[in-house]
Amino acid sequence: MRESVQAEVLMSFLVSEELSFKIPVELRYETRDPYAVRMTFHLPGDAPVTWAFGRELLLDGINRPSGDGDVHIAPTDPEGLSDVSIRLQVGGDRALFRASAPPLVAFLDRTDKLVPLGQEQALGDFEDSLEAALGRILAEESAGPA
Repeated sequence: MRESVQAEVLMSFLVSEELSFKIPVELRYETRDPYAVRMTFHLPGDAPVTWAFGRELLLDGINRPSGDGDVHIAPTDPEGLSDVSIRLQVGGDRALFRASAPPLVAFLDRTDKLVPLGQEQALGDFEDSLEAALGRILAEESAGPA
């Protein structure tokens, strides 16, 4: 059985209202951590930065504003499949990205084929490794952007 799904999408990194540029972002989903999606942002001149957050949050954010705290995802036009804004925050520092919705939907569709939404708990070894998975996520969150 395949154990992960990956995709690369181009996102706009919105530095300010006047300045933005495209960056490659790697999306990754793994069955060993079936509730999480990881995005690795490749910013020019910096080491890649990986954020992990709920797969369901990404799915919800494509259709309506979703998320509290450090991650907020929302469609730019709630009337149809549009671009998606992704805001990441650590303390007072924020980063805003914009992505086209169709590649995100395609990625999520592939994750759903691997582990259907709502069936994450059915993975046999997931219950045994839940504590380790949560530890990895918490370690990534506390480390913040590298």
